[in-house]
Amino acid sequence: MSAANDPAVSPAPAMDLVEMATSYARSRIVWAAARLGVADALEGGAQTVEALALRCGADPAALYRLMRALASIGIVTESTPGSFSLMPFGESLCKDAPNSVWPSVVFWAEFLADNWAHLTECVRTGKPAKYIMERDGVPSRWANDPDAGAIFRAVMGNAPTQDYKPLVDSWNFAQAQVIADLGGGGGSMILAILKAFPHLKGMLVDRQASIDAAAPRVNAEAMAARCQLVPADLLEAVPSGADVYMLSAVLHGYDDDQAVRILKNCRSVMTPESRLLLIEFVLPSVVNRPDRELERRLVSDLNMLAVTGGKERSEVEWKRLLEQSGLMLRQVVPISADPDRSSPFGQPSVVEASLGSPWEEGS
Repeated sequence: MSAANDPAVSPAPAMDLVEMATSYARSRIVWAAARLGVADALEGGAQTVEALALRCGADPAALYRLMRALASIGIVTESTPGSFSLMPFGESLCKDAPNSVWPSVVFWAEFLADNWAHLTECVRTGKPAKYIMERDGVPSRWANDPDAGAIFRAVMGNAPTQDYKPLVDSWNFAQAQVIADLGGGGGSMILAILKAFPHLKGMLVDRQASIDAAAPRVNAEAMAARCQLVPADLLEAVPSGADVYMLSAVLHGYDDDQAVRILKNCRSVMTPESRLLLIEFVLPSVVNRPDRELERRLVSDLNMLAVTGGKERSEVEWKRLLEQSGLMLRQVVPISADPDRSSPFGQPSVVEASLGSPWEEGS
């Protein structure tokens, strides 16, 4: 007897699997709204679907169907038949909104989803999607979009500084003097730390394009005197001059060989008193039960497989990677979740490493 005909097998779990298989739909609906500029077109107030179609360059009948789906999600509302208004939930889809999520929606639902479409072959070959796409002659949206670099920089390291409060509270930064944020993107993390500890000085280190993009924010937040902007390629060298070096969500984007190369560059500028803080997910050694929080971290692991060829790692793997680089794992400190601010992949931990003897507590 097949499972389909077995009365002992409930249909509910099977339908849950089907629902998982269709969960991409919401992502594509929100992405279409972002690319069409629906939220921006509605900023001035309610619009008929015909007027909206003109502003968005869309077919009115097809746009009406999209708008109704958006209304069911709560992004817009159909105030009168065929006329739509933007809801508060949808305001952050506007490109010029404070803390706009427009770049994030395009980044995740278009550029990275493009890679996820090749996940099966990534698993078969162990290679990221870009190699599969090149092999099969499939064009990459990320590679071909002229705005892709700007969108990436708008997403990485540009969260509000208050999002980093759990990190700031998780480690004793008061014992440091100079913090270097390596691969820090838009500077949110280093700015959050500098605001919390007025005695500190900082270094924001990243590629030149990211440094150029971060400079206006550093200046606007009156941090130019305390935060040095340093262009660098971490695979080639890490600047000296800090006593705490931080890599947040950087090494998970690299395979072990490249990660060791970066870690060795960090080691080359560290002293026995220096600390290296890796802000990364720490996976368990065994996954033996359903766990929504862990699922999010493991989704990030597959995201690294499909997109960069990197990986999330367990504590044992982090320890091994550090030892291969001449560093010592000192402790792993989980970062508490902020109930008001959630990450799509859950909370990381602070993986602390050093060359030598520990700093005394409170020193």
